[in-house]
Order: sequence, then structure tokens, then C-alpha cells
Amino acid sequence: MLRRIIHAMIYYGDEGGFVAECMEIGVVTQANSLDMALKNLKEAVQLYFEGEQSESLGFVSNPILDIHLETEVADEPVETAFR
Repeated sequence: MLRRIIHAMIYYGDEGGFVAECMEIGVVTQANSLDMALKNLKEAVQLYFEGEQSESLGFVSNPILDIHLETEVADEPVETAFR
């Protein structure tokens, strides 16, 4: 059965900015802003499928991205945030 959804996560990078990474396919990109990370991710996924039959890669012809944003709840460690 062909997959309809590509799962991705956007999270803060170790050196600042945002990293966007797909779980099922080899796509990773980064940007300084969340908006740009999302734009880069969509473009990178389009390029991944460009020239390929998505069905041959295990996906329907127009898969969708299910994107999760990982963020910290507080700017400081939890132990000190609630004192």
C-alpha cells in the first residue's frame, strides 16, 4: 500500500535557527526562521520527488506533509522556571 503522509519535524538547531527533517525520506534542511524552514522543507521534498515516480518511492502521487514542531515549554530549565 502506498503511503499518503510524509512525517516531518521542525526543531531548534544546536547552533541556532531551525532544522526541518523528514522521518521517512532523506530530506533535512535548515533556516534562521520558522517560516523559512517550512518553505525550505517543502521545496526540498519537491526536489526529492522531482523526476521520480512517487509510487516507485512508496508514496501516492501527491503526498502530504505532517509537520510537528518541537519546542521547549520554558526559556529556562524546568527546575528553575517554577520557583
